[in-house]
Formats: sequence, structure tokens, C-alpha cells
Amino acid sequence: MARLILLPGKERSVMRRHPWIFAGSVARLEGRARLGDTVEVLSDDGKFLGRAAWSPESQIRARMWTFDADTTVDHAFFKRRVAASVARRASHPQLEGNDGLRLIHGESDGLPGVIADRYGPVVVLQLTSAGGEKWRDALVAGLVQATGCSTVYERSDSDVRGLEGLEPRAGCVYGELPEDLQITEHGVRMAVDVVGGHKTGFYLDQRDNRWLTGRFARDREVLNCFCYTGGFSLQALAGGARSVLSIDSSGPALATAARNLVLNPQLPADRAEWREDDVFQALRALRAEGRKFGLIVLDPPKFAPSAAHADRASRAYKDINLLGFRLLAPGGILMTYSCSGGIGLELFQKIVAGAAVDAGVDARIIQRLSAAPDHPVGLSVPEGEYLKGLALQID
Repeated sequence: MARLILLPGKERSVMRRHPWIFAGSVARLEGRARLGDTVEVLSDDGKFLGRAAWSPESQIRARMWTFDADTTVDHAFFKRRVAASVARRASHPQLEGNDGLRLIHGESDGLPGVIADRYGPVVVLQLTSAGGEKWRDALVAGLVQATGCSTVYERSDSDVRGLEGLEPRAGCVYGELPEDLQITEHGVRMAVDVVGGHKTGFYLDQRDNRWLTGRFARDREVLNCFCYTGGFSLQALAGGARSVLSIDSSGPALATAARNLVLNPQLPADRAEWREDDVFQALRALRAEGRKFGLIVLDPPKFAPSAAHADRASRAYKDINLLGFRLLAPGGILMTYSCSGGIGLELFQKIVAGAAVDAGVDARIIQRLSAAPDHPVGLSVPEGEYLKGLALQID
């Protein structure tokens, strides 16, 4: 096995169990290692630090599999890690009754660059690291054994794979996809498109925030911006909203949202309106009409994929939140989100606060909004994007 030798002092983060080793920490590689191969990690004085997956084309040169000298990284290792991840979710009380959930959350579960989401009988696997790519067969076998699923579908089509020197991959790797895949989320039925949908087919990280929207929505007129397939909209209807206006620029996404409403005959379809439009323009038009809403959801796509885009993204977030505040009725609630890796929570909160000041409203934070708790052992190391959000109420 090749040995990865670190520069003096660079072993400290590994000793604190940080799972990434950056290019600037590497002194040399002794021996030969191909993309994704397991290497031993040593300090400059020869102290064993762990075993990691080698990725020579990435700025993250290695991702730690284990810090234990007695642990062998082999097929059985991955089956054990997968089984442990699935078991954690099975015992987590907040996940009971949900058939759409994250089973593996990368570094949180000791599997860097490995994501696995379950939608009923289907598990969607996403591999964004060279190490995950190397051990695909073991991961698939582990998922089938641990979950009893009928299908494993791979959605390794994220742009981040290019940074690892990997080509995109997608398709069934076990079983066959059902023709009509649906999940139930807090009593609401939703269709899931694992082939063409965003992420792995659905935004699981917003599950609990969608539920919270329903709790806030009772007797309010609701505006859902960037509504995608209508998850927030349907939960608002389930929560007793007087009306829900949902806006998105994607006609196909709105068509799916309308079909999702049909899947739920218990919901008042006459209170729902779907509008295909550019959200920024639509909000300005609504303000010109004098419209006001008791609850507004802003869940835009990623404006800043990295810190280099932060300035431009900050202006976009400021604009969208300023428009949102100006459309709130007295006592109204704004639920606003960012999934941009280049915008941290502190900066996002400053942007939203500045938008409130410019809108001339007194806004107080009533809840900080976080991702669904499908990674109970801790937060995953961010890789490209992560969810942050705020619920604010104006006087």
C-alpha cells in the first residue's frame, strides 16, 4: 500500500479527526496509487494517522476512511459502514413514518463523498469522490443487504465529480425503477423523479421545514417562490392556508406540482394557483398590484456555488428578500433560505437584516431553519452547498 507523507505540522487536523487532507498538506506519496486507491497516511516523522482514498487531481488529495490502524479498508468495511448508517436512521425517532430520507450523509457516516437517499423501495446513490467511485460495488451490495430495497439507482452526475477527475454516471445499478415512484411526507403524497429531478430526485433537506410551513400557514394567504414541485405549497394547504400562490420559472416543475396536488384529494385544490414566471419579475408585479401575503417562502436555487461568487449572490439574496419583506402583510412571516456554499449563515443573516431595514419593517427572527435531521451523528463537512434559513415575522 502506498504511503502519503504529510508536511510537518499538517498532521494536527487529521489527529482532530478532520476527514480531508488538502494538497498543501502533502509532502510526498511513497509508492504508486491510482485514483481512488487506499493509502496509508503518515506524519512527517512516520506516525500512522489512518487510511484514506487517494485523489491526485483534486485539491482534496485524500479523504479519510479510518483513523484506526487495526481497521482494514475492504469490501466488508463498506458493508459495515453502510449497515451502521442505515441502523442509525432506523432508530432515530424524528424519522419514523417517513419513506423519503437520507441513509448516508458522506463524512457524517464515515463515508466521504457518498450520499444515499431512500424513496420507498428505491435507494438513490450519489458518489462524488474518487474513493466512493472505487468502492461502488461494495456500497451497492451493502445498501441492498441493509435496506432490502428493490432498486439502487445511481445519480453520480454532480459537477463536483469533475474536480475528482471523474466522469458523470447515472442509471440503475441494481433492480429496475418502478414506473410511478411516490413517497409520503408528513401525510402528503409526492411524486419523485430520480432520473430527471434535482439532486437525487427530491429536496429531502427541506422536509421538516415544509412541515413547519404548514404549522405557520393556517388562515394565511401564502406565496411560495421557486416552488419547484410544490412541497411547501402542499404542506401549506394541509396546514389550512386560505390560498397558496406558487411561482416557478419551470413549466415542467409546475406541471409536476399540479400532479402532486392531484395525488392528495384531501387538500383544497381550489385554493392553489400555479404561475410560471421569473420570480424576481413576478414579485415586482405583485407589489405593483398592491398584493400582500401572510406567509412568504423564498427557497431560491444556488446563487453562489463558491466564495468567489459571494458578492454577486449577496446582491441577489438582498433583492429577493427586500421584495419579500415589502409583500408581507402586518404580522406576516418570511421563511427564507440559501443553499449556497459561498454564503455562510452569518453573512446570510446580515443580508436578510439589511433587506428588512431597506424595506422599512421591524423583523424579528422566530426560528433558525436547518436541514432535516437525517445525519444524527453530526454535520457533514460542506461540499459545495448546504442549507441555511431563517423564519422572520414583521410587526
